[in-house]
Amino acid sequence: MIRLAISVEGSTEREFVKSLLADHLRLMEVEPTPIVIGRRVKGGNVSVERLVSDMVRLSWSFDAVTSLVDFYGFLDKKERTVGELEEHIGQEIRRKVPDQKTVMPYVQKHEFEGLLFSDVRAFAGLLHAPDEAVLKLQSIRSQFPTPEDINDNHDTAPSKRIARIVPRYEKAVDGPLVAMEIGLTAIRAECPRFHQWVTRLEALGSPV
Repeated sequence: MIRLAISVEGSTEREFVKSLLADHLRLMEVEPTPIVIGRRVKGGNVSVERLVSDMVRLSWSFDAVTSLVDFYGFLDKKERTVGELEEHIGQEIRRKVPDQKTVMPYVQKHEFEGLLFSDVRAFAGLLHAPDEAVLKLQSIRSQFPTPEDINDNHDTAPSKRIARIVPRYEKAVDGPLVAMEIGLTAIRAECPRFHQWVTRLEALGSPV
């Protein structure tokens, strides 16, 4: 069994790994352990330095290390694209970690809530979701090629859009529940970047 550490941004991502991703990866002989960056109670305030420090530290105790953090709100992404930011993080890590260690930084474009637009019908399962929520969320989804393309402007990031339509949405509780209702297969089918990341994690335990 490959011991995989996943450096996550907060409790939402931690619960997502535990409730949805872990069971799937175990089938591939990969045991994921989500660990909030800096062991904080709440997430956020993610920077290159903090993420690199965390992943390097974890690399000494696990067979492989990856991350699950949002591009939206990343403190020092500057003018980089999500791919350029990932590459920069990887370069910083490689300067500090032995070559034989598997460390794969992953930054979610644009944020975790984007994945929930893979099938917005799942929001109907939230007791506090307004009756018109699904139609409004589907209208947003239809404007973008994939859920991962829903942009990260301060007012139009996926989480902000959901909060306006479902005012009682609680990120840490409702996010993982909606993701479980959608299912990993559907999320991967709708979100190509996320799918590629999961494929790389699968390969840790089942190399071609």
